[in-house]
Amino acid sequence: MIQTDICIIGAGPVGLFAVFEAGLLKMRCHLVDALPQPGGQLSEIYPQKPIYDIPGYPTINAQELVDNLMKQIEPFKPGFTLGERVDTLERTSEGFILGTNENTSIMCKAVVIAGGLGCFEPRKPVLENLDKFEGSGVQYMVKNPEQFRDKKVVLAGGGDSALDWTIHLADIAKELTLIHRNETFRGAPDSAEKVAKLAEEGKIKLLLNTNLQKLTGNGRLKSIEVLNKQKEEASIATDYLIPLFGLSPKLGPIANWKLALDRNAIEVDTLDYSTSVPGVYAIGDINTYPGKLKLILCGFHEAALMAQSAFKLVYPDQKLSFKYTTVNGVPTL
Repeated sequence: MIQTDICIIGAGPVGLFAVFEAGLLKMRCHLVDALPQPGGQLSEIYPQKPIYDIPGYPTINAQELVDNLMKQIEPFKPGFTLGERVDTLERTSEGFILGTNENTSIMCKAVVIAGGLGCFEPRKPVLENLDKFEGSGVQYMVKNPEQFRDKKVVLAGGGDSALDWTIHLADIAKELTLIHRNETFRGAPDSAEKVAKLAEEGKIKLLLNTNLQKLTGNGRLKSIEVLNKQKEEASIATDYLIPLFGLSPKLGPIANWKLALDRNAIEVDTLDYSTSVPGVYAIGDINTYPGKLKLILCGFHEAALMAQSAFKLVYPDQKLSFKYTTVNGVPTL
């Protein structure tokens, strides 16, 4: 079982900065995120979009901000459990035990929910019997690229994730096909050009104006039927289908943790951003209070106040002494 001082649910920018604020107070953190990499929606949905309201940065790309935050928290050596969703929250005499959908357990003294808009779940294509092949050929994210080495893989989608994974898996998969329902891509133009070049060189198959129609197999995915704009049908033999049609935020299992909610947001006390369950905090876009602004910079502020309060749970016998980083620098754990 993983043991830490604070378990942070959500590895987006606010969750990452919470590690920094906790680290200044000598508290260890472990982050859990359903996505396969840190950064939340910044990395998953709009990595190349510029952000203009981060103090000190007239403009910064979303992924660059995530990369900087990861560098900023390096001294505190946070742990990560990625690609897993926290399903259960159990109170114990020592604090909490959290359990994920893949049976990872984390023991901690305080819980911080920094889940952004909620738990991102994949948007699934409307295909008959899709659920029968989930886990048996159909996957919605790439956790370990080596899983696809020397395999036949079909990616579907037109955004950054579909383009980036096509480029990455082109040299790993035995056969790689990218299917997109439109003529042009929504993703970064540079990535689209790289994909087009891979197709010209014969390293991948690129099927534009084409839709998924049907999955076939006997307990495991064997082939995919597709239909193009000219109403021509085709069958593609494959080991894997990875539909990358974006993510839909949902509150998920958190909705069952008996927290006070206002629609799909968690109500908090703005004194320290604690929830109605003692020891559980909520920061960032997932919380709500009068005057709430869903801005990253507001989440950073909430993380700082949360850490000051959580210190009392982690070190109940110690007196909190506020120190400026300009005076004391950044400590290490």
